Amino acid sequence: MNDPVSAPADEPADRAEGGPSVGPADEPAVDTVSGARARPAGDPVRTWHRLADAAVLLDGFHALKHAVRFGADVRVAVTVDRAAALSLADDLAPDVRDRLASLLQEVPEEAYRSLVVRPHPTAVAALAVRPSREAQLAALARTPRTAPVVVLDNPRNLGNAGAVIRLAAGFGATGVVTTGTMDPWHPTVVRGGAGLHFATAVERLGVSELPAGPLFALDPEGDDIRGLKLPDDAVLAFGSERSGLSGELRARADHLLALPMRPQVSSYNLATSVAMTLYHWSAGSF
Repeated sequence: MNDPVSAPADEPADRAEGGPSVGPADEPAVDTVSGARARPAGDPVRTWHRLADAAVLLDGFHALKHAVRFGADVRVAVTVDRAAALSLADDLAPDVRDRLASLLQEVPEEAYRSLVVRPHPTAVAALAVRPSREAQLAALARTPRTAPVVVLDNPRNLGNAGAVIRLAAGFGATGVVTTGTMDPWHPTVVRGGAGLHFATAVERLGVSELPAGPLFALDPEGDDIRGLKLPDDAVLAFGSERSGLSGELRARADHLLALPMRPQVSSYNLATSVAMTLYHWSAGSF
C-alpha cells in the first residue's frame, strides 16, 4: 500500500528508548479525604525537564483528554491559558474536567514553547508514564480475545501509524503491534493518535513474536475480503506504505485478503485500509 506522504526529515521513525525512569516520587500529592490528586506543587517547567526523556508527550488538549479518560498516569500538564483549557473541558470532556483541573498548571507562553517542538493550537501539553512492555504484552496475549489485533509491518510514516492507533481505539481493537524500527510511542505517532495509545495496547514486536490467532494479511493478490467473515481473534496485518508486506510476514500468513478497489487505482492510504478492514470485521460481528 504505497503512500506518497513520508515522515518529515526532522522526525525519524526510530526513537531511542530508556532514560531516567518516572517513579513514585514524581507523583502529585493525594488528598487523604477526597482521594483526588491535588494540583502538582513546584515548578512545572523544572518537573517537565526532569521527566521528559522517559515520558510520553501528550501534545494538545485532546491528547491529554483521551489519555486521562483511559487511565494514563499523567505526571505534569501545562497550558498557556488554564481557564481556556478548562472551558474546553466543560464543553468537550466534562467527565474528566475535575481531573484535568487537578493537573493543569499555567505557564508563560515562552516557557510552553520551550517545552514542545511544535506548539499545539490549544496550547496544552503533558507528560505521562509509558505503560510497561510487560503490561502491553499481557493485554495482547489475553484470551479469549474479543477483538482483533492490528499489525503494521515495518511502517515508516509516523502520522499514519498514529491514525491507525486512533482507529483501533475507536473500533475497540485489542491492540496495535508494529514490526521494524519505528517506535509506536514516538511523539509524532502519539500526536496522530490523539492520546488514544492509552485506550488500547500498543507495542513493537518481531514477526515471530506476534500474538496468537489466525493471521490475515492484506495483499493485492489475496481473496476479496467481502467473501470472508473475520473472527474476533484475528490478527490483521498491513504492509508498509512503500513496500507492502515483508516476505517474512507474508510467508507466515494463514490467509491473504484484498480490499475492493477500482481498476487503475494503485493503492489506499494505510489508515484507510485499516479502517475498511476493521469496519468489515465489526459489521460481521452483529
